[in-house]
Amino acid sequence: MNEIQLSCGDVAKHIMLVEDDMSLAEWFSDYLVEQGYVVTLANRGDVAIELIESDQPDLVILDIMLPVKDGFAVCKAIRSFYLGPILMMTARDHETDEVLGLELGADDYVVKPVKPRVLLSRINALFRRMSSQEVAQEAMPVVDENKINYGLFSLDGNSRTTTLAGAKVAISSNEFDVLWQLAQSADKVVSRKELVIQRRGIEYDGFDRSIDILVSRIRKKLGDDASNPYRIKTVWGKGYLFVKDAWD
Repeated sequence: MNEIQLSCGDVAKHIMLVEDDMSLAEWFSDYLVEQGYVVTLANRGDVAIELIESDQPDLVILDIMLPVKDGFAVCKAIRSFYLGPILMMTARDHETDEVLGLELGADDYVVKPVKPRVLLSRINALFRRMSSQEVAQEAMPVVDENKINYGLFSLDGNSRTTTLAGAKVAISSNEFDVLWQLAQSADKVVSRKELVIQRRGIEYDGFDRSIDILVSRIRKKLGDDASNPYRIKTVWGKGYLFVKDAWD
């Protein structure tokens, strides 16, 4: 069985749940449908890629251990055409799995076994963050104040594009949000707590590494020195510092 469609209303958010344990998938699906979501199930990585591309769900829950293509391969493949949030699930409590998932474009992760209410809270947090980003973007006036320019570097908040030395830089939506927040506070330290709350809408627990991973990816794409960054500096114990005079 490759797909099950469970509907609970035309206006409901659509979640694609990719999980090869169908008893577990149906258990989660039944619970999410009760909470007002529409859920589509896929139990193979290759099938999931096709469904996500054609259906463009509002959110993808993606297990790592899948037949044909694993969750990492699926995450990497869909990020070329899917901009919605991806919540990865892993049965292995390995930091490397979590880090790799985030590096490939996942927005959050949970370790199985996970209680349905915990999964629901993560889903709702991702939707709240996406909703707040959309509202903020709609409220942005199409004026120069919505652009940030430092030397050869520029950000356009209307088109959400990043340019360096006249060339566009391909960055994800999450990376743009973090970069915008840092650039808005140029030459001021922005704490990890501030970045986590802005990006995920939840309190920083002191252990969340997703911001560090995003900043590392941003540095790489913007030509910053990974071993001795000079454009986006790490201020140990405090956060990150965007240097406005480092872009000439």
